[in-house]
Amino acid sequence: MLRILQFIFVAVGIFFAAYGLITEDFQFQSYMMLSLGLMFLVMSIQEFKEGRKVYGWIFLPTSLFALFVTVQGFLLS
Repeated sequence: MLRILQFIFVAVGIFFAAYGLITEDFQFQSYMMLSLGLMFLVMSIQEFKEGRKVYGWIFLPTSLFALFVTVQGFLLS
C-alpha cells in the first residue's frame, strides 16, 4: 500500500515538474512540492516499518521541510 502511494506521489510530482519545464509556467510548483513532501513522508514511514530508523529519521525532517515550504507557498501566493 505504501509503495502504491509513493508511486502516485512520484508520478504527480514528475507530471507537475514536466509541465512547468515544457510550458515555462510554474503556477503548479506548490502542488509539485506538496506531492514530493508527501512522498518523503511515505518513504519515512516505510523505512521505520522496515527497521531502518536512520533513513527514517533522515526522510522525516526532509518531508516536514518540504511540507512547510509548501504551506508557505500556498499562504504567500
